[in-house]
Amino acid sequence: MVMIANLQYGWTLFVDPIHHKYHWHHSVIQVAFSIFVLVEAWLVPLEGWFVDRLGPRNVVLAGGVLIGAAWVVNSMANSLPLLYLGAALGGLGVGCVYGTCVANALKWFPDRRGLAAGITAAGFGIGSALTIVPIQKIIATNGYEAAFLWFGLGQGLIVLALAPFLRAPPAQAMAAQTALTPPRRRDATPREMLRSPLFWVLYLMMVLVAAGGLMATAQLAPIATELHVAGVPVSLFGLTLPALTFALSIDRVLNGVTRPFFGWVSDRIGRENTMFIAFSLEAVGILALGTWGHDPLAFVLLGGVVFFAWGEIYSLFPAICTDSYGSKYAATNTGLLYTAKGTAGLLVPVASLLVAGTGNWHIVFAAAAAMNALAAVLAILAVRPMRRTLSARP
Repeated sequence: MVMIANLQYGWTLFVDPIHHKYHWHHSVIQVAFSIFVLVEAWLVPLEGWFVDRLGPRNVVLAGGVLIGAAWVVNSMANSLPLLYLGAALGGLGVGCVYGTCVANALKWFPDRRGLAAGITAAGFGIGSALTIVPIQKIIATNGYEAAFLWFGLGQGLIVLALAPFLRAPPAQAMAAQTALTPPRRRDATPREMLRSPLFWVLYLMMVLVAAGGLMATAQLAPIATELHVAGVPVSLFGLTLPALTFALSIDRVLNGVTRPFFGWVSDRIGRENTMFIAFSLEAVGILALGTWGHDPLAFVLLGGVVFFAWGEIYSLFPAICTDSYGSKYAATNTGLLYTAKGTAGLLVPVASLLVAGTGNWHIVFAAAAAMNALAAVLAILAVRPMRRTLSARP
């Protein structure tokens, strides 16, 4: 999970160098990010189907090959179609690793699904924190192509080395832990889940929350440049770094920490209550970043709030999905819900177009905050009663 993190969270470091070399507009470069997210998210159900039937190892081995190939292709991409091909390969590889690892954790620990999914997903959220500075240095000294090549090969090889250690829980262990799961009379098949109104409300909520976080992930460097804070030194925790570098490092750490934290909280106070708290905090954080982000220190701190309040969706949604529909088809079912991230990824280039049309980020920040606020309300007013109704059915 740590080794696939850079394919998403390190992308923002490459956008401006690619733009400066080829003079492609930011919006067409960010199409590559959308392709990555779409392929990663929308093919997870298919990958989950293989995991449910064949086990986790082979799927993750394929993922290791694909993520290495993706950045090797990016390193030589001198045209947009080639850049988009690299994005598609990366999305497929990341989906193989991400969907497999999270679904496997949900199956192993049914009594602590929020925490288990959160700890696993934390690897993806925090995994790029220590490589922000090395990637920046390689880009500055050897070019972004070298950074793509070296990190691509290294990340792929490490995934290949670790994949053989993965295994699914034995059938007897899953049977013994059935009594620990939230009350459901039987596991729902993917087809049954898709016929459930609750699934589509959860899907809408995940799209609403994921859109703002993906926009920040892909656009943080351009936002910092637009706000004239990217290279301004910021002193914090005894360190002095440029605001963008500091923000990227802190954001990655908090984006990882939040996943087990809010997963653990949701195991104790309930999924819906935790969603309401987190999504409300995200709405406030986005508005504050849009208002005070022109100050370098505020940009670093508020960026951290945004990523802390966003990253928990990758523990809360898989946990609530498996709570509601059972463990047997967890990889496929959570994969179907995870496609909401792909749908949200379609909005990332739209943000660039809105900025180009209006000349600022105000409308993007306002829209993202409103979407999070709506998701927070839906968690209490819609999801809670719908889950009660679902659990009462035979």
